Amino acid sequence: MYRDEVPQDAAILEQWHEIAYAVDEEGSYVLVPSAGWEPSNLVNVQAWELIAAQVSRALEQIHRGEASPLLYHMERNQMDVALLARYVELTRWRVKRHLKPRPYAALKPEIRARYADVFRIPENKLDELPTRVELPVETERKQK
Repeated sequence: MYRDEVPQDAAILEQWHEIAYAVDEEGSYVLVPSAGWEPSNLVNVQAWELIAAQVSRALEQIHRGEASPLLYHMERNQMDVALLARYVELTRWRVKRHLKPRPYAALKPEIRARYADVFRIPENKLDELPTRVELPVETERKQK
């Protein structure tokens, strides 16, 4: 594709841009910023909808007392138990255990600090949960 053919459909976020390779006037490949194109934007919106649903389910579980706040932070950061365990340098079974309310409530300050560091939040914010899921894009698709 040539430089002037790079798609410039409406972006889902103004600050997000894709980079595409295109051929310039001299026949060389160059990087060209693109606002995106409709199929790509649709896939991104669908992915954000999936993330929003997972985070909402996590919040529901926490409010029912079935899970600890770690589940919210894990889902919001798109992590699974194995990845979180690697980042906090704990075994998977310990992280799974910390996802339960009682063991989480008994966490030592140094373990809480490790989780807070991984999620890049202050330690005292680990227990704070939003009332609703807020994501960086509006995920409701327009009906045609």
